Amino acid sequence: MKISVVGCGYLGAVHASSLAKLGHDVVGVDIDQAKVDLLASAQAPFYEPGLPELLGETLATGALAFTTDLSRVRGAVVHFIAVGTPQQENSNAVDLRAVESAFDAIIPHLTAGDVVVGKSTVPVGTAQRLAARIEAVGAHVVWNPEFLREGYAVKDTISPDRLVYGVRPGDDHAVAVLDEVYASVLAQDIPRVVTDFATAELVKVAANAFLATKISFINAMAEVAEVTGADVTQLADAIGYDQRIGRKFLNAGLGFGGGCLPKDIRGFMARASELGAGDALNFLGEVDAINLRRRERMVDLCREVLGGTIEGARIAVLGLAFKPDSDDVRDSPALDVAARLAELGGRVRATDPQAIETSRRVRPGLDYVATAKEAARDADVVLVLTEWREYRDIDPDEFGSVVAVRAILDGRNCLDPVQWREAGWTYRALGRP
Repeated sequence: MKISVVGCGYLGAVHASSLAKLGHDVVGVDIDQAKVDLLASAQAPFYEPGLPELLGETLATGALAFTTDLSRVRGAVVHFIAVGTPQQENSNAVDLRAVESAFDAIIPHLTAGDVVVGKSTVPVGTAQRLAARIEAVGAHVVWNPEFLREGYAVKDTISPDRLVYGVRPGDDHAVAVLDEVYASVLAQDIPRVVTDFATAELVKVAANAFLATKISFINAMAEVAEVTGADVTQLADAIGYDQRIGRKFLNAGLGFGGGCLPKDIRGFMARASELGAGDALNFLGEVDAINLRRRERMVDLCREVLGGTIEGARIAVLGLAFKPDSDDVRDSPALDVAARLAELGGRVRATDPQAIETSRRVRPGLDYVATAKEAARDADVVLVLTEWREYRDIDPDEFGSVVAVRAILDGRNCLDPVQWREAGWTYRALGRP
């Protein structure tokens, strides 16, 4: 099938190249010429494992192309809209300007029977409103939410854990066309849910709200553990054996960040309030607050280990991305803590395997270095704030030779406290004695 993907950011670039891998003829369209040039040369504008190789493979076969010329979507029978939906600057609500513009811009290039597929995460009610514009020219609309995990986005596109189609009741044409798009995915016996627009829109934000709640729950337990002397990691292990609860997303630490969970739960609350159902999601306000408190607690813990003052202390920060296997620093707890420590007078040296340049654009005043050893040289305390494997695998004895004081704060509960303490380190972590 000939397919277009409008918007070639994180979601769109991965989706376009994955669809080409699945055997389709795909054109990706974006208004950013620099981004298009990078993608067309098989370079990803962001770090995502496996994406450069996938771009190179699919561009070489001719199955994939990138352009700024929207008219090149003509002839495609399916058009995915994958533009960003950030949080508004002065509100919790979602900024829909890019989605609105993309839908309006593609209308002149549609023909009757085409299918426009929304991938962007939008407030409930958006698809119903936008569908009226598309249907006026005889085309169809499907809302097909994405569930990508940064670091695993290619795998999650080619082999997802489920597909969701939000369609007009009885729109068998749209369902059949999307089934053809995803034929090789469906052949893997991947579950497919066909539902209405509103339910499809709610699936993504409801899933993220649940995950955010689970993370904040264990971080709330970490707050209790700290005042009782309990160990939150052992607590998570114990309750995680309960099959009704499970161990995934019960990792206490610095909390969640990135471009999805914080923005999605805030937008969900804002939209529910607009619809008169705000009380139903009041608990998400506390979920958000618990998450943000973890950052404050990490700063307090650093102050404690430094004997009461941060000013003038030499502080090494290992990790800036909001999670490993990503260079994304949007709402990153790690970068936020590093910046707060610097603002309090700490002499912060920060590093990350992939996120130094993205961090520099957001926080240009921090001192960035290339390696963990450079960051830790003569440090009074080391903070592990993103659980990259190379930080988890550090040898405590060898690493101890470069610091001034063997003191480490494990912001992700990803290190072995016994191993570090046996090597003479003061080890502290959120929620652990």
